[in-house]
Amino acid sequence: MATKVFGALASFFLLASVAVIIAVAVIQTYKITYSSPGLKYGIVLDCGSSRTTVYVYDWPAEKENNTGVINQTLRCLVKGPGISDFGKNVTQDQETWKSFQSCMVQVQGKIPASQHNTTSIYLGATAGMRLLQLQNEAISNRIMQNMSDYLQSSPFDFQNASIISGEESGLYGWITVNYLMNNFLEKGLWNSWVRPHGAQTVGSLDLGGASTQIAFTTDEGARGPGLTKVTLYGYDYTVYTHSFLCFGKNEAEITVLAKLVQSSADSLNVVHPCYPAGFNTTMTEEFIFGSECTRDLRLVGYSPKRNITISGGGDVIECRKAVRSIFDFASCGGFQNCSFNGVDQPPVSGEFMAYAGFYWTAWALRLVGSSSLEEFNSTMWNFCSMNWQDLKKNYTITEKHLKSYCYSANYVLTILVDGYKFDDQSWNDIRFEKQVKRTSIAWTLGFMLTLSNMIPAEPKLVNLPMENGVFAGVLFLFSALTIVMLVFLIILLIRTCY
Repeated sequence: MATKVFGALASFFLLASVAVIIAVAVIQTYKITYSSPGLKYGIVLDCGSSRTTVYVYDWPAEKENNTGVINQTLRCLVKGPGISDFGKNVTQDQETWKSFQSCMVQVQGKIPASQHNTTSIYLGATAGMRLLQLQNEAISNRIMQNMSDYLQSSPFDFQNASIISGEESGLYGWITVNYLMNNFLEKGLWNSWVRPHGAQTVGSLDLGGASTQIAFTTDEGARGPGLTKVTLYGYDYTVYTHSFLCFGKNEAEITVLAKLVQSSADSLNVVHPCYPAGFNTTMTEEFIFGSECTRDLRLVGYSPKRNITISGGGDVIECRKAVRSIFDFASCGGFQNCSFNGVDQPPVSGEFMAYAGFYWTAWALRLVGSSSLEEFNSTMWNFCSMNWQDLKKNYTITEKHLKSYCYSANYVLTILVDGYKFDDQSWNDIRFEKQVKRTSIAWTLGFMLTLSNMIPAEPKLVNLPMENGVFAGVLFLFSALTIVMLVFLIILLIRTCY
């Protein structure tokens, strides 16, 4: 009888100990989830060359200095061109400004009114404003001051409005990509932040309207121009980054067109091999040669309002030649550690995320995600071989953009293969993506993280329900009790059998 009682007690203590161990571990890991004091918010305005985009991010307040917790809660596209075009067309300015204010109303609706005055707002202007600054610094300064004045009058906590350099944009994009993919830190045992096993980062390929950026990590001992040492969460990274102004998708397209006009026998009637056969349009000389990127290509007797007729040629081979003509590959002298225009670049290595204009080009070719170089090339040929009518039948893309995707595909192929030196093998490591975890891939997130000091130099441990020493003691006590009870039951079972 006594043996049965002791056996029952031992079984009870065994099960109770196991239950306590499981309960303590679960509480230790997950209790923090239920004690959140709420959300914090941040706003970033991406003032690009072709448009302005307003982003709102939120994150749990108690995790402000940790990673992997920020969500994109709003992305509002401002209709009309970028702020660098302010002052060129009064009617257009009014429509753009109205759309901008509409976005700001949406922003106010996304953030609780009680937190408006503590929510930081930032503005970053990119290549379009950099070009305007080169062309007319006074106008550039006036536009930036007007934007600053407006944001200071908003209910939010205005922090910064600046024209960021291309290299900064590239680095912020690299931070965004790797932050969203949890490549800097990830949740480890007991809900703590640890460095991921292997600590591999992903390269960043950004194609905007007026500039393009590449950024990726290199060996710690690498030397040369374009290298930046950054410390994130206690770890050092050597990042190569370079930005090519005037090589954004839109500016490069205008440069290709300017060179075609310049070399045409009839400069007022030009055949564009990248535009589909059957396509025709007219453009003013100002549209083609008014950019800071093409002013040196202006025709003799340049007349801004004069029209030039552009006809589609639908010739893939000639299109590739026309696109390559805007790159200077000769100055590299055949050196492998050089991209184009005489710019030093370490050999590409590892995985890359291609977004913005790179993504939209892959999207048009229906190659989002990953594809082989051969597949990209063959799909491009099929696309470029269609005439204007067939393209409109087969693709539900606005005509304004549809006409340019053959050019875009050739441009992407040229800059990635001939420029950055991706080959059949390394091309497989490129993924064309628009977002990660429902958050847009853009430099804006990295920009906000950096300016708001949300990337600490050292990793921090998430606050736990009990101190590590107490937790270890409790775990040891009940583990020991479990082992003792288990041994006791085994001995009891042996005695019972014999």
